[in-house]
Amino acid sequence: MTGAERGAPAGPRRGAGGRLPEDAGSPLPLEGITVVALEQAVAAPFATRQLADQGARVIKVERVDGGDFARAYDSAVRGGLGTHFAWLNRSKESVALDLKRDEGRAILADLVARADVFLQNLAPGAAARLGFGADALRARDPRLIVVDMSGYGTSGPYRDKRAYDMLVQAEAGLISVTGTPETPVKAGSPLADIAAGMYAFSGVLAALVRRGGTGEGASIEVSMFDAVAEWMTQAMYTTLFTGSPPPRTRLSHPVIAPYDAYPTADGADVVIGVQNDRGWAALAAGVLDRPHLVTDPEFATNRARVRNREKVDAIVAAVTSGMGRDELLRRLDDAGVANASLNDGHGLIAHPQLAERDRWREVGSPVGAIPALLPPITFAGIEARMDPIPALGEHTDAVLRELGRDDAAIAALRAAGAVA
Repeated sequence: MTGAERGAPAGPRRGAGGRLPEDAGSPLPLEGITVVALEQAVAAPFATRQLADQGARVIKVERVDGGDFARAYDSAVRGGLGTHFAWLNRSKESVALDLKRDEGRAILADLVARADVFLQNLAPGAAARLGFGADALRARDPRLIVVDMSGYGTSGPYRDKRAYDMLVQAEAGLISVTGTPETPVKAGSPLADIAAGMYAFSGVLAALVRRGGTGEGASIEVSMFDAVAEWMTQAMYTTLFTGSPPPRTRLSHPVIAPYDAYPTADGADVVIGVQNDRGWAALAAGVLDRPHLVTDPEFATNRARVRNREKVDAIVAAVTSGMGRDELLRRLDDAGVANASLNDGHGLIAHPQLAERDRWREVGSPVGAIPALLPPITFAGIEARMDPIPALGEHTDAVLRELGRDDAAIAALRAAGAVA
């Protein structure tokens, strides 16, 4: 079943370049910026897709023999395209080069010479061995912004250690605080990749702002490990100053109660989050109909509720299990108590917030048009660019012509296997 069949609009709006027709005169923030990306997998493509969303031209350099391996992680999108690749690569141009050949490296050098940003996530040192290290590139063009992305950074004892999302989540401690008391689990989304991608994106934006004032480019390094370590700082402080890591608490919070999923009469769980004692008073009196709990010394303060978490959860669940989901959500909202439905993928696709805010669009792809969500950054009067997801090497010929290669030269490069 397609996303449209599960709640995404059947005919999403789309203007030229993915913009609304009425917005066609408003430039996107990064129009005129060219990014050359020697990228694969998730972290770097996530960063460059954010840049493409905001108008940057992103030229994605892929291997001639299959391209970005995320293309083939699975084939769930219409039976032919990987879900990760579909998510991360819209609005990009695909150029397939064999960088083991002099001709392929020469083409990449020509592309970088015309770029504002060069971003890569090969193994540490690999880009430099190909002649595309940050120092060499910026010596030729001081205005160039170079971003090197890696698992653990370009120095240190873990420099050459393989770094996949789950491995970095484990190494940086994220898995240790996620799951049940008995079983640690990784986050279901590739958070280490996403974290690094977002820091690379924001780093490029900061470098572009600085370059606008000084004319100076930048050499930027972003590692997945550093990104997740930053996200783990609160847990690290807990460990540092108490001597004990935060416990795994399923859906609940180690230092706040009640903060968990609670059952309803029709089988759907509802998540309730009480951040302070005012929230507890609203829940106890306005939803549970137990106003005496507001002043009961076992429950009156958050610290008391955390000490008595099992009692608190039992009291809340005893009431919520007698209500239907919709009734409970209404009562929580009326009382001003923070809550959420415990949705799965079907619930997200059909979510009324996405529908009512007109967040669904449609993008082209090698397997046909597919639904997609507008990116989270929303500029008033401008719609993000949402152009098609490219086939491998789809733009090779056009880009080579821009670089001055004629048809005969392109045919010779293809015959030699230097491009695809």
